Parts: sequence; structure tokens; C-alpha cells
Amino acid sequence: MKSKFLALLGSAMLTASVASAGGYQVNLQGQKQIGMGHVGTGLVLDQSSIFFNPGALAHLRQNGIQIGVSALSSKIAFRDASGGISEARTDNPMGTPFQVYASYGPTDSPWRFGIGVYTPYGSTVNWGNAWQGRFGLNELTLKAIYIQPTVSYRFSDKLGIGAGLVINTGSVNLQRSIPLTDANGQEGRIELDGKSKTSIGFNAGVYFQPTEKLSLGVTYRSKVDAKVEGGDVTYRIPTAGPVAAQFTATEFDATLPLPDNITLGIGFRPTENLTVGVDIQRVGWGAYKALQFDFNGKVGGQESSVAQRNYKDSYIYRVGAQYKVSEMLTVRAGGYYDKTPVRTGYLTPETPDADSRSVSAGFTLALSEKVDLDASFSYINKKERTDLADKSSGVAGTFKSVAYIPGVAVNYKF
Repeated sequence: MKSKFLALLGSAMLTASVASAGGYQVNLQGQKQIGMGHVGTGLVLDQSSIFFNPGALAHLRQNGIQIGVSALSSKIAFRDASGGISEARTDNPMGTPFQVYASYGPTDSPWRFGIGVYTPYGSTVNWGNAWQGRFGLNELTLKAIYIQPTVSYRFSDKLGIGAGLVINTGSVNLQRSIPLTDANGQEGRIELDGKSKTSIGFNAGVYFQPTEKLSLGVTYRSKVDAKVEGGDVTYRIPTAGPVAAQFTATEFDATLPLPDNITLGIGFRPTENLTVGVDIQRVGWGAYKALQFDFNGKVGGQESSVAQRNYKDSYIYRVGAQYKVSEMLTVRAGGYYDKTPVRTGYLTPETPDADSRSVSAGFTLALSEKVDLDASFSYINKKERTDLADKSSGVAGTFKSVAYIPGVAVNYKF
């Protein structure tokens, strides 16, 4: 019972069920790019090149500020696989991943300097207090914010390079039921809450435009470890005495890898008004082997736990296009296919991940010479997936996830 308890605890702690990307990654870093299937590595579109390819930033001819936000609405459905008829659905609050970018450089200078603030990981999943897997998870909230100061240099009209530091900060909150009841049948509850220490990574890219119609890009974002030290552990234990003595921990430590990414991108302009982009992205999920928790006391009678994850590296294939209808209006469309990193036997209610299909659309309205309005909408449909979760102590059953994500951004150029 103790090993089962701790395995469920380990599986639930720091992974978020995000319906917008494989694993717990959120790919919503630019409204123009979202409308094109989130392509952008081989393109120069706006200040969001700080994220998509720092090497392309120096090819922007105007300085600017961009502020954007998406409204992430995701739903996950569960059906029992043990021969019963139990079903459950999440009641997730709306997530609001955001992006802020600003860049500046003298008009005739080959240098551009920028800063980006964005949310590549984070969401909330809420299964409630009555579903079958409540002893593994009731509710989980994960937040990660990246701050990226960036510098970019344009060697010529054909070649640019750039790089930036990635400064990560964030937090996590887990709530789950405990299989202990009082005289009235009320179950116990445990909550873990912590802030991650500031950690450092980097983002670097190269942009190359051999002809007016063809552009190429490659970018690498390093792995960052999100570490929680001295997180708070609180309980509602309805039973006193020897059972309560098994739950004495008040703090926990844990580490979650935020994986590295390498992306190759191609941009093609068959006509003056039409731009097509293709990206292939490898996500280094293989770094996520296990999740270990160390407590300063006992949780379920033990002072540490290890939950096996054994994720595998995965690939995302993206394609998108934009067409300039007029000086005022540009329209976009795109899509992607995202291979899940979660192996068979390791599916959990926090990341009931499966191969994802996404379609998206968007547009830009030029409100004035200096102000643009971007809008996008993305629909994500994960394949239905059944798993016994026998290697992760998850909940055996069938999961199905979908997400609807409108977004908007304002660009000011100067």
C-alpha cells in the first residue's frame, strides 16, 4: 500500500496535462506563428523571432513591442478499462499563456537587442474529488515563465546569428485525496505547493536567406531543470494515532526537466504575397527518465519516492502559410502533427498524452503604420489512447483530449 501510495504521489507531482503539446510543453509563443501551425524558425515575421530564431531578429527593419495572450480551453475524458463503466471528465479552468517581446537597434546597425517573456510550460488539470483516480490526483497547476534577453547580428542580407539567455522561474501546486476516512466517511487530502528556483539555459539560432524566395533557419533551446526546494506539504488527515504518524513531512524537494528543442525551418515565397513555412522540431524528452521526491519526514511512511517516466525523444512536423490580401489584411492557416513522448505503460492522468493533430488559422489587421492586430485560433485533437499504466502506477483506462485556443496580440512598431 505504501509503495502504491508513493508511486501515485510521484506520478502526480510536477507534470501537467497540457492539451496544447506533447508531454507538458506549451507551443503558443507567437500569434502569427500559431495561425500558421506554429512555424517560424525559417521566417522573419516579427519580434517573436526572439523565441523562434534569434538569428532572424537582426533582419527586422523596425523596432517594436509585441504583447499577446492565448485563451487555452482544454478537456480530458476518461473511461475505466477494468471492465467497469466508470467515466470522468476534467473541469479545467481557462489557461492564459502569454508572450511579450521587444527589440531595438539603430536603423543602420547590423545589431538588434531584444527581450522576451513567455510561458513554454504550464496549465491546470482538475479531475475533481469523486473520480476513480482521485488518490493519484485531484488537481494540478504548473506554471513556468521564461525571461530571455537576446542579441542578434546580421552579417549580410543573407545571414544572421543570435542567442539569448533563458531565465526560468515558476511554481507547482498538487492536491490529491488520501485513502483514509473519518467516522463520517470524509476522505483525507494532501497538498504540495512550491516555487521553483531560478534556473538558466539558452536559446541560439542561425538564419540564412540564399535567395529572395528561399530562407532557412535552425534554432536550439537548451534543457532547463526546474527545481523545487523546500516546497510546502500540508494535510487534512481525518484519522489520528499511528496512521497520522505516517504523514509527518512538511517540506519536499523535486526536479523536473524542461527538455531541449532543436528545430529546422524552411521559408518559401513563390509569389510576392504568399509565404509558406515548414518546421521539423525534435524535443529531447529522453531526459525525463524518472521523477524523485525527497521529504523532510514521512509521507505514507517513507521519506522519498521515485516514479518511473522513461519518456522518449519525439518529433513535431509543422506546415503553414500566409497570404497578404491587401496592405491592411494578411491571412494565415496551418497545422502540425505531434508524436507523443509517453511510452506504453506510462500513461498517467496528469499527462494522458497521445499523438496530436492540430489545425489553425489567423490574420493580421494593420490598424495604422505603427500598430498591427494579430489574431489566431487553434484546434488540437489528441488520439484516443488506452493504457494499463502498469509501469507508472497510473490509472488504467482510455483517455481523450481536445483543446480550443483563440489568441490575440498587439504589435507596436517604431
